[in-house]
Amino acid sequence: MNTAVDLHRSWPSCRQCTGIALDLGSARTRARVSPRRTILDVPTVTSAGPGATYPVQRGTIVDVPATARMLDRLLGHRLPRFSRPLLILTTPVLGGVAYRAQARSAVEVLRPRTVLTVHTARAVAVAAEADLTRPLLVVDLGAHLTEVTLLANGAVTDARCTALGTGDLDGLTPPARITDAVVAMVTGMLDQDHTSQTLDALRRGALLAGGGALRPDITYALTGRLHAPVRPVPAPHTAAVRGAATLLHTARHHPSTSAHQH
Repeated sequence: MNTAVDLHRSWPSCRQCTGIALDLGSARTRARVSPRRTILDVPTVTSAGPGATYPVQRGTIVDVPATARMLDRLLGHRLPRFSRPLLILTTPVLGGVAYRAQARSAVEVLRPRTVLTVHTARAVAVAAEADLTRPLLVVDLGAHLTEVTLLANGAVTDARCTALGTGDLDGLTPPARITDAVVAMVTGMLDQDHTSQTLDALRRGALLAGGGALRPDITYALTGRLHAPVRPVPAPHTAAVRGAATLLHTARHHPSTSAHQH
């Protein structure tokens, strides 16, 4: 189903219930627990110190129990006692059914009443208040994963990713590696698109999100290599969780919304 969120059976409107918007990144986990507006932004690690492990790696949840323990440590004490929150979770565009199943298993530790999922690119577009009636190219420059997604009428029509991000940059891996990867993905999309959607979106300008969008050396290079404008969204490193929070607010106030029941 191509919708803003992964929705199924109906549930009643709950305007006063606790809500959680969650973005599980390989390097950082970001969450917003409503009605608070503060965004929690912490490393994606199981604990502090030498015994820390990294349960999410390059867009894949490699350790579901460890992810659950991390979420309980970060968010469990922030929830009202006996609450059953509504939760919306961003997911990598190419994460597929396996990622969503693993993520749902991990967030069960928070005892959610309902879990909705939304592709990261769609969440970014919502945060940027982009016009989704026109084709839109979203480039998410993460710490260990870079995604390029084409949205048309708000739905994903093409997507590419590479296991490379700003966290990989060092003396042997220059920023040009990321620029080259993005250009190659966009070129592949143009070559395989038998419509004008990708070209129209590129002419409109690519929307940049993720921590890499804060790096002028990457954004300037992309502008030149793509021969098109690139537009970093405001606060690009938190765009996904802010977009998820907006969608969560909409879902909580819409009595006809349908979703998974827990």
